[in-house]
This record gives sequence, structure tokens and C-alpha cells, in this order.
Amino acid sequence: MELTLEERFSLALHTTARAWRLALDRRLKDLGMGQASWMAIAAVAKSQPLSQTELARLLGVEDPTMVAMIDRLVKAGYLQRTPSDKDRRVKLVSLTPDGNDIYNRVKKEANAFRQELLGDADPATLAIVTGFLEQLQTAVESKL
Repeated sequence: MELTLEERFSLALHTTARAWRLALDRRLKDLGMGQASWMAIAAVAKSQPLSQTELARLLGVEDPTMVAMIDRLVKAGYLQRTPSDKDRRVKLVSLTPDGNDIYNRVKKEANAFRQELLGDADPATLAIVTGFLEQLQTAVESKL
């Protein structure tokens, strides 16, 4: 059975995203953290401080899952929780100095990985594909 173009696109998008994450995860394995941890650290580094709920939403996980992950990253010394000035019930998450160090190591490896895979890509094609994927992401998120 031959796939339609839309089916081929869906399959390529899913399998490429999965393979990308697995390959990067394998590359970061020597840093002692898995995909969920490095994604959480990267999200906090780019937007700190974040509430636990905001971080869960960014990563697409449920709040209880996020709390357990943050607990592990706090125990490892990478994140810290502080109460919000506006609402004491809200805990804000930010990087510790060790968290900043590990983020810089992850970022360096991720940048090298991206360069290996995309360095020879035609810039115009990359810009078109990136724009399309960003539009698609917006459309998908509007359906959530």
C-alpha cells in the first residue's frame, strides 16, 4: 500500500523527531542525564525562573511528573525552588551554579550535534522547512 504525501510527512516528522532525540540523548549520556532531565534544564535556563506548572506545560508533562523530575534535579544540585513573591503557593524553579554548568555542557554538545546534521544544509531550504514547522506547531497547539 502506497502512503499519501500527508501520511509520508506525518511518518517522517514523527520518526525524525524521535531519532533526533534518541541520538542527542545518546550523545549526552556521559553527562549522566536523560532526555527529560536535559530538556527540563534547558527550558529553565532559557526562561528562568519558571513555576513548576509553567515548566510542566513547556515540556508537555503532567504536574506530578514534573514535581518528581524537579525533585531529582534539586537533589542532584542542578535546580532550586524558591517561593514566588506574588503567591507563596507557587514555587519558582531556577538553575543553581552547577545547573548552569551542566546546561552549558549540554548546550555545547547540542550545538555540535546540530552543526554535524545541519551544517551542510542549504540555508534557504532550512529556512523554508523551519518556517513551515513553526506554522505547523502553532496550528497543532491551537488544537490542544
